[in-house]
Amino acid sequence: MQIISTNFEGLFIIQPKCFQDERGYFFESYNENDFKKNGLDVKFVQDNQSLSHKGVLRGLHFQNPPYAQGKLVRVIKGAVLDVVVDIRKKSKTFGKHFSLELNEQNKTMLYIPEGFAHGFLTLEDNTIFFYKCTNFYNKASENCILWNDKYLNINWGISNPLISEKDSLAKPFSEQNSLF
Repeated sequence: MQIISTNFEGLFIIQPKCFQDERGYFFESYNENDFKKNGLDVKFVQDNQSLSHKGVLRGLHFQNPPYAQGKLVRVIKGAVLDVVVDIRKKSKTFGKHFSLELNEQNKTMLYIPEGFAHGFLTLEDNTIFFYKCTNFYNKASENCILWNDKYLNINWGISNPLISEKDSLAKPFSEQNSLF
């Protein structure tokens, strides 16, 4: 497993070592020892999975402290454009975003620490998205940043995605009061 630093403190690209032969493939999607060797001493307490059609955009979601979540995200089937926004006020990358395509072929994962809003756009029908969380879901602490916020200027590659009512009511980045 290769754990690759990004320009965002605490945000890592995870590239598993995949073994393939005529039967299929095998890889470790998580290894606590590898994470700890790279300074990621995290405990996952909840797993989530979603199925989405092409053109569905989910996000940009986060939970406020004390229910903030770190996440290890990956695609089991299909493909997504995965996007995170740094909402940590004291971070040198505050208000900046990072995006990466995750798909079933590249098997790439992303570890997202607390203090990031997260979202993804599905690029294929029947995309299965899976993530491990370091804290339990808490409805009262959840929040959302408007996906097409002008300040963030995220290139989603789509002008009219399918979004939830909750996501359509999200506030722009400038109206968020980050608790991170």
